[in-house]
Amino acid sequence: MSTSFLLSAELAAYCQASSTPLDDIQHELIAVTADEVGDFAMMQAAPDVGSALSTIVRMVAPRFAVEVGTFTGYSALCIAAALPADGRLLCCDISDEWTRIGRPYWERAGVADRIELVLGPATETLDGLAHDQAIDFAFIDADKPNYTDYYEAIVERLRPGGVIAVDNVLWSGAVVDPAATDDNTRAIRAFNEHAAADDRTESALLSVGDGLSLHVRR
Repeated sequence: MSTSFLLSAELAAYCQASSTPLDDIQHELIAVTADEVGDFAMMQAAPDVGSALSTIVRMVAPRFAVEVGTFTGYSALCIAAALPADGRLLCCDISDEWTRIGRPYWERAGVADRIELVLGPATETLDGLAHDQAIDFAFIDADKPNYTDYYEAIVERLRPGGVIAVDNVLWSGAVVDPAATDDNTRAIRAFNEHAAADDRTESALLSVGDGLSLHVRR
């Protein structure tokens, strides 16, 4: 179970022990993901990010939430479980192979009826929403070169007070390493600069997990 790369093992354990514990289904999905996808399991949101998402969703109480990048469904599980009774979550992903891993756990947690999974490019899925469909909460954790495109597709629909959370915005510290010039690092830097300069939102970049930024619509 990975957590913030900035924390010692002792501090990470302390943070987890001082937070609401993961339930059995969340633990199982994390373990199954590690077993079935091997090294790709690093793509899964860290447990502290999942806990943060659940807490934020309970505060925002979204009726309509969006996730861009579902992977094996752990973050969707955290979000959906925290939705109000009339809330629903639209999950955008391109992989049936990976998302199928999480679907039984959504069922077991009793949240599958709150989740709509659409397979295909997320920008097309978002463009296809009804013109008057407002977004209350969104979580972006997908391919890094398209982060800014996903943000822009969401922020125009975000209601005042709505929140966008974005994962991996520190990229294990590479964002401040001048020697890191790969496409993902450059894309994350560009997104961070873009979002920080956006006067439609108020932003905070937090050192949670691999970096979690929050953007609240003014």
